[in-house]
Amino acid sequence: MWRMARPRKPLLSRDRIVEAAGALVDAEGLEAVSTRRLAAALGVSGPSLYNHFRTKDEILDAVADAVSARVDLSMFDGGQDWRAALHAWAHSYRDALADHPNIVPVLARGPGRRPAGLRLADAVFGAMTAAGWPAAQATRIGALMRYFILGSAVASFAGGFVDDRTAYDPADYPHLGQAYLLAERGREVDEGAFETGLAALLDGLALQYEALKETV
Repeated sequence: MWRMARPRKPLLSRDRIVEAAGALVDAEGLEAVSTRRLAAALGVSGPSLYNHFRTKDEILDAVADAVSARVDLSMFDGGQDWRAALHAWAHSYRDALADHPNIVPVLARGPGRRPAGLRLADAVFGAMTAAGWPAAQATRIGALMRYFILGSAVASFAGGFVDDRTAYDPADYPHLGQAYLLAERGREVDEGAFETGLAALLDGLALQYEALKETV
């Protein structure tokens, strides 16, 4: 009995293209992605990519959605109150983005038609309205949280300072005498800033929530 020989290389698929594109974005940024580069990385001809994606933007959308799909949404179904759920979700979202910061500009455009992005937005909005927030305010909360989380993933505040003591002359920058230490403490500073900002946001929303309940 004759058997068909297995292909020497795995068959091209959407998942393989997204994986290769994601690796390229992580390593070199959005501008590095092209059908030529992807085809070379996958060992295929450029036109074969168009059997799965029509444009480069579609590929980048798929990469972005793959990152969104890594965000845990289970806290919105677990009976947690809205504040605890937002806190857990924010950390999961930031963790996913921290591993792939170069794709953040695509995510910042909004979910569009991306399934995982839409599930994320739906889960947050649904949890807020179920907790009693008016629909308009629930929409604003979702937007506010996205602004904060995406912004925190774009760049490191601490990483913006060099570890050279002479770069910050007290004569010019009287309050930055210790700024050169930030670079080596980047992760600690950035994570602390995120948690401080998140707590401030949630504290403020909690005050609004209490005021809302008093009017009902």
